[in-house]
Amino acid sequence: MIKIIRIDESRKNDINIPNEPFSLWGKMIPTYDGHNWAYTIEKFPEDQVREMVFPDENYDFNARKEDSFFVGAYDASGRCIGLAIFKHDWLKYLYLEDLKVYGAYRGQGVGRQLIEEGKKIATENNYRGIYTIGQDNNLSACLFYLKSGFSIGGLNTREYGWTNQAEKSNIYFYLG
Repeated sequence: MIKIIRIDESRKNDINIPNEPFSLWGKMIPTYDGHNWAYTIEKFPEDQVREMVFPDENYDFNARKEDSFFVGAYDASGRCIGLAIFKHDWLKYLYLEDLKVYGAYRGQGVGRQLIEEGKKIATENNYRGIYTIGQDNNLSACLFYLKSGFSIGGLNTREYGWTNQAEKSNIYFYLG
């Protein structure tokens, strides 16, 4: 059984669980008609599917505890197997800055449980909801957000310009 716990000083080291690889198997292509967002999916050919892993963060609990909420997912042995970091924002939406779940636990509802706790945090802090950003080539993450009740609310095609990842864009997702 998975237990969702807001991380405090006693569990502060849990905010630095390592990132694990995920598959890049397609791309989400959002479109906007002036009123509504839609999307199509482009699946990559088999020979272009690859794995990616983000560099591990080195979050400082004490430096971030005033502007962030840390939520952990713990397995039956008490090990942190998932993490969500929600950050205060000037918008009327709480920002989901980071969401990760160990590979062995993906597809079991852990990410959704973390988001459910984020919804409680948003309500407690008078936010309209939650927003987050997904890279268009992380199709699994983008589809996860949509399945979790988020909707597309924006696209930034310039964020990665002039980097070695210039071919990707950020999709903004909103819940609430």
